[in-house]
Amino acid sequence: MRTRHVCDFRSDTVTKPTAEMRDAMRIARVGDDMYCEDPTVIELQRLVAELLGKEDALFFPSGTMANICATMTHCKQRGEEVLCGDMSHIFLSEQGGVSTLGGLSINPAPTQDDGRILISDLEWHLRPNENICTPRTGLLCVENTHNFKGGVTLDYDYMQQIGRFTKANRLPLHLDGARILNAATYLNCAPSDLTKYADTVMMCLSKGLGAPMGSLIAGSKDFCKQARRVRKLLGGGLRQAGVVAAAGIVALNTTAKGLYKDHEKNYEFAQKLAAFENDVFSIDLSKSQTNMTILSMKNGYSPILFCNLIDTIYPDEGHELGEEIQVRLFPITRKSVRATFHLDNDPEDVDAAVRKIKYVVEHHCRVADKHDSYVNDPARKGKCDGHGYM
Repeated sequence: MRTRHVCDFRSDTVTKPTAEMRDAMRIARVGDDMYCEDPTVIELQRLVAELLGKEDALFFPSGTMANICATMTHCKQRGEEVLCGDMSHIFLSEQGGVSTLGGLSINPAPTQDDGRILISDLEWHLRPNENICTPRTGLLCVENTHNFKGGVTLDYDYMQQIGRFTKANRLPLHLDGARILNAATYLNCAPSDLTKYADTVMMCLSKGLGAPMGSLIAGSKDFCKQARRVRKLLGGGLRQAGVVAAAGIVALNTTAKGLYKDHEKNYEFAQKLAAFENDVFSIDLSKSQTNMTILSMKNGYSPILFCNLIDTIYPDEGHELGEEIQVRLFPITRKSVRATFHLDNDPEDVDAAVRKIKYVVEHHCRVADKHDSYVNDPARKGKCDGHGYM
């Protein structure tokens, strides 16, 4: 019997590189990418540009840097405004880099539960250029899949509507597609179908695909040429980057094809917990579309406390559950917890996690204030209160 079973669903960024990735990194052909001479980076950029239906692509160390670079490249003047959703990753989880580094302001529009921004809300938030008292709207950003809304997808029809809106208003469109391949997998379409109306797209290699690092912007050749200068300014110019780009190529050719498995594990998890009647959380199954499930806390229950409780080992659980189980989820908002499935989750993780969550809710959540010796242990302090797993 296994003495301890750890089910880590904090994020799909906690994965380890596969053996094939490590081999590819070891033998990667490299050159100085600042001189555009790294053959592995060049190949990765070609593959991503083709995958997303764009002329060119540019490699970055992270998605945050790529998004900031995209906004700075699109918006030609300091003081311009980026229009995006009020629950978007760009607005909530990138330290305000658009403003701090780019000198741009953000105009957040309401995000619907399905991850969309209503066209009517976009029209209301759009600034008229002739008004000298307001910033000029220089860019619209949308997100697919949507992180804070639990991995919900934006379909082709919606992207077409957004594209028509931006074209009519002579506004560039940037798609934060960190998990765009998850969206394409769920919608059973080519990624390029979902990116067709976007001028630029950001895609991550380390979210769900298992690569150790790296993101790319895809767009026109001219845009990528301009973005290369901004990337240098942001400190993103790398030398022999082929060592890490090699893992990205393997990810596109291997792990990307298995994203549906993460979706299946996630939906099984969501189904089993949605059927569990309790006073602590609820789950909207219609939102568990890709590799994420949102647990909405009830009765003012603390997401951080809940995460600490299910990650705690209790004296009697080995007898009750047959093994000691730690479940690691992410307190994504003040009222909700996120579970994210990935390629490193074992097949038995779903059942183990469900058993542990039910056990905690039935035996410990109702009297959580009597278990301070567990959840307030100094060794555990801060374990679930950070936001590093977006």
